[in-house]
Amino acid sequence: MDLSYFQKLNDVKILVVGDVMLDRYWHGDTARISPEAPVPVVKVSDFEDKAGGAANVAKNIVHLGANASLLGIIGDDDNGQSLKASLEKEGISSLLVTQDQAPTITKIRILSRSQQVVRLDIEQSFSQQHADLLSAEFEGLIEQFEMVLFSDYNKGSLANIGAMISMAKKAGKTVLVDPKSKHLADYAGADFVTPNLTEYLAAGGIEGDEDQLDLCAKKIIADCNIGAMLLTRSEQGMSLVTPSEKHDFAAQTLEVADVTGAGDTVIATLAVMLATHMPAAQAVEIANIAAGITVTRLGAATVSPEELSLKLTEYLQQTGEHYHPLVDEVFERIEQARSRGDKIVFTNGCFDILHAGHVRYLAQAKTRGDKLVVGLNNDDSISRLKGTDRPINSYEHRATVLKALNAVDWVIPFGLAAENDTPANLIQQVKPDVLVKGGDYKIHEIAGSDFVLANGGRVEVLEFVNDCSTSNVISKIKAT
Repeated sequence: MDLSYFQKLNDVKILVVGDVMLDRYWHGDTARISPEAPVPVVKVSDFEDKAGGAANVAKNIVHLGANASLLGIIGDDDNGQSLKASLEKEGISSLLVTQDQAPTITKIRILSRSQQVVRLDIEQSFSQQHADLLSAEFEGLIEQFEMVLFSDYNKGSLANIGAMISMAKKAGKTVLVDPKSKHLADYAGADFVTPNLTEYLAAGGIEGDEDQLDLCAKKIIADCNIGAMLLTRSEQGMSLVTPSEKHDFAAQTLEVADVTGAGDTVIATLAVMLATHMPAAQAVEIANIAAGITVTRLGAATVSPEELSLKLTEYLQQTGEHYHPLVDEVFERIEQARSRGDKIVFTNGCFDILHAGHVRYLAQAKTRGDKLVVGLNNDDSISRLKGTDRPINSYEHRATVLKALNAVDWVIPFGLAAENDTPANLIQQVKPDVLVKGGDYKIHEIAGSDFVLANGGRVEVLEFVNDCSTSNVISKIKAT
């Protein structure tokens, strides 16, 4: 699998168009039943607002490291302003159209002890007049983007979707649609549609055996003038159907916590990968892996580039392949995480033979922030520090093992020259919020500590686990 396409994510610009929503979550504890009616009383202690509907698709795109602009309709109300604030916080370019005849679509979920008690929907269908406003705005924007993604929740804002697809195709743009209409011909001209199994069956699809599904899906895309269909099939994974072939992708997880928003992750990841000019089958393979990450979490989750990179590393190891992001790519991911408000932790070492002490230490280091960067001595550096019989394992092998740990987000090599056997220069590039070192050190003795402290960061010393060291492991092996 060629993953050099990941270096192009920052250049991707996608226009997301569709039914935008504000997802509001009220959290609280439930300790009694109401004396007024047989319902639980939830004492609200916290609430949070999130971008929902088409806005969640845009959020998935920017969390992958690409650029998304969002076109949709909101009301002239406080919920619309809250949605705009959420978009700004997420780094999504807001192109929302405001009108005063209908409210911003808002879904309020009351949760207690991680369980949803009730959902309250504030909405009314948008009129043809509103859809006309949206398509007129769309026509003036389309030239600025290489790809258009329509997210249809059947709320009325995409009543003119056929005309908008025609505009996009006339302008030479790639078009993806997450459909809601059972008449897939409404999306004629689209390059990809991504129905789930229920939507596929509602559109006249036949499940049956794989041959029947293949023939039926091909007939639908031919009859509806659609380029290809990505059919999401829950525990059966996904199927990419083109006019000439069908590719099946097995589900990537068996421990499903919540499928909410998984479809948004799929089409967002597919769009981003296609926008880098990745072949369709490979783009779907990555979208499938991304979906496997999100369904293990509660609520509408997203996937970060570092999470996807880690999961891809595991996936490629199973197939005998390896993927190590380029250093420049890693620095870009660090800056993206920092811009989202994540706290960056840095530590370093040789990690020649990974043992229990290392694993516990790295897990403790990760708890000091949100993302953990490991500076890893390259092979020449270890030979200078430990002797010519070291390292036991090459840099590539050591990095692969470290990346397989949940605690580790990125690994960066250092030690290109003798004067760089300390990570001081690397620390100045990473600019961590927290510098962590294991062992019996004074803070002023730790390389890079002066830089971190001068920049308002924190330096911590963690104790190593007794009787765990690479030297001890090597000695025991030699003794046998």
